[in-house]
Amino acid sequence: MRICVVTIAAHRHRHLSLQLRGLHRSDRRPDRHVVVAMGDPGVASTVARAGSDACTVFMPHAEGPLPLAAARNLGADRALDLGAELLVFLDVDCIPAPGMLRRYEDVAGDHRYRNALLCGPVTYLPPPPENGYDLDRLPGMVDPHPARPVPDDDAVLPSRDHHLFWSLSFATTATTWRRLGGFCTDYTGYGGEDTDFGCTAARSDVVLAWVGGAHAFHQYHPVSDPPVEHVHDIVTNATLFHRRWGWWPMRGWLDGFAERGLVRYDAGRDRWICTVAAR
Repeated sequence: MRICVVTIAAHRHRHLSLQLRGLHRSDRRPDRHVVVAMGDPGVASTVARAGSDACTVFMPHAEGPLPLAAARNLGADRALDLGAELLVFLDVDCIPAPGMLRRYEDVAGDHRYRNALLCGPVTYLPPPPENGYDLDRLPGMVDPHPARPVPDDDAVLPSRDHHLFWSLSFATTATTWRRLGGFCTDYTGYGGEDTDFGCTAARSDVVLAWVGGAHAFHQYHPVSDPPVEHVHDIVTNATLFHRRWGWWPMRGWLDGFAERGLVRYDAGRDRWICTVAAR
C-alpha cells in the first residue's frame, strides 16, 4: 500500500524538524511526504536542512486566521496526484512512534476497517529538556490523552462517537477520502473543522476506528485553557458549525469564555457574541 503523510505547517520549524526525524526513523517509512506551507517560506528551508525528500507545497497566506482545512485538502490533493493509496495526516507538532505507519497500514489493509477513519493515540509530552527530546526515549513515555479511546497496542476499537474525531493523527484510504470530500474550507483558524469532518463521516456512514499501537507524540508548546487567544476564531467557527449542523460545538470552551466575560450567549437569537475586540 502506497502511503503518503500529509503535514500542514506555519512557523513551527523546530517541531517540523523533529517530525521529519521521526518519520526517517520509522519502521515503515512513508512512500511520500507532503508538507503544506501556509504562507511560510521557511518551511521549505526546514525540510531541506533536514535532508528530507518531502514535497513542499506553498500555499499563499498573508494574514488572518490560518486556512487549516483548505491546507489539509491541498495536501491530500497533492498526495493523491503522487499515487497515495493511504493518506496519513499528522499534525506538525506530532512525532510518529517507530511503528505508527506500519500499524496504520496493517489496519487499513484489514477488510473490516478499510473504509473507516483510522485514529491513533496521541501522547502530550511535557516541556523538553535543555537538549530537546530524545527520540530513543519517546516509546517509554507513552501516556495517551485520556479524552480519547486507547485500545491495546494490538487491538482496534470501532466507534460511532464521531464527535471524538481529531486531526492530530489519522489515516484514511484514498477511496474513503474521496467519498468524504475533504474538510469544509469555510472554516479558518482554530476550532470546529475536525468536529465538522467527524459529522460528515457520520452522515456518510464511515465509522471511526481507534488503532492501538499507532502512537504519536505531541511536542509541548504553551496553551491556554480555555484558548483565549483564539476566542474570535472559535466563536466564528462555532457559529458556522451551528448553521451547518444545528448544534453548538466546543461548549466547554464557549462556557469558559463566558465565565471570563469574553463572550455572551444571546438566548433569544441563539447565538454567541464576542464581547472583546479582535486584535
